[in-house]
Amino acid sequence: MAILLDKNTRVIVQGFTGKIGSFHAEDMKRYGTNVVGGVTPGKGGQTHLNTPVFNTVKGAIQETGAEASIVFVPPPFAADSIMEAADAGIRLCVCITDGIPSQDMIRVKRYMRRYRFEDRMTLIGPNCAGMITPGEALMGIMPGSIYLPGRIGIVGRSGTLGYEAASQMKALGIGVSTSVGIGGDPINGSSFKDMLELFEKDPNTDAVLMIGEIGGPQEAEAALWARDNMKKPLIAYIAGLSAPKGRRMGHAGAIISAFGESAQEKVEILKGAGVTIVPTPSSFGETVAEVLSTLSKAA
Repeated sequence: MAILLDKNTRVIVQGFTGKIGSFHAEDMKRYGTNVVGGVTPGKGGQTHLNTPVFNTVKGAIQETGAEASIVFVPPPFAADSIMEAADAGIRLCVCITDGIPSQDMIRVKRYMRRYRFEDRMTLIGPNCAGMITPGEALMGIMPGSIYLPGRIGIVGRSGTLGYEAASQMKALGIGVSTSVGIGGDPINGSSFKDMLELFEKDPNTDAVLMIGEIGGPQEAEAALWARDNMKKPLIAYIAGLSAPKGRRMGHAGAIISAFGESAQEKVEILKGAGVTIVPTPSSFGETVAEVLSTLSKAA
């Protein structure tokens, strides 16, 4: 296993019987993910996609032993779904939903703090592509076919750039241990630093590719943590070099509002921390290959 997710992880789908939940749940099952149930209030007792449906997350856990949940619930109800998962004892929750109000996510963050750190649910997202451990399991909306199993971790705010990186790496025969999309919203469940800590501890990951963008302090915080704590090589790309200050660019968090939030400033901080920089989106594969070549020569 790499981090958080493997072929044995028992997964439930919240919003299971809806159009989006059904489509991606079917894709996840086809990939090999151990989807053991779904949750749609009012439809408990039914079977959907040859999988049992439950009214509550707690009921699904009691019947299936589920430990992970993926949320395909509309924005007005998504925060309650995340908190229901935490309250029921889910250990890993991936929230794909975008458009969740920031006030709702503040409420989620406060709610999760009521649990001891060691008992706290790991939340990936919202507004993310999810995560995949290639060849084992998929909890998300990414195209599984572009990921080759291997030993490079990927963590990014942009799902699309994560796909591009994985595709370029696959073309060069470089595989991925786990790829995690933490989401592009200003308030999300897990940070770059959180994921780097897990990859650093993972014996099946040799190096990590971090894909950031303008706005917010997460990339800088991750760089400083990596400088002081990571032994594995960290490679990074920051999107938005040409973005004007104050202009929203794509994700809700992708807006420069303070010093240290522009792409160029983040790149300088990363370079200062000894991180290898990917110069352009077309250079993901070759940059990772160069770092691996240096690693093999050092060994």
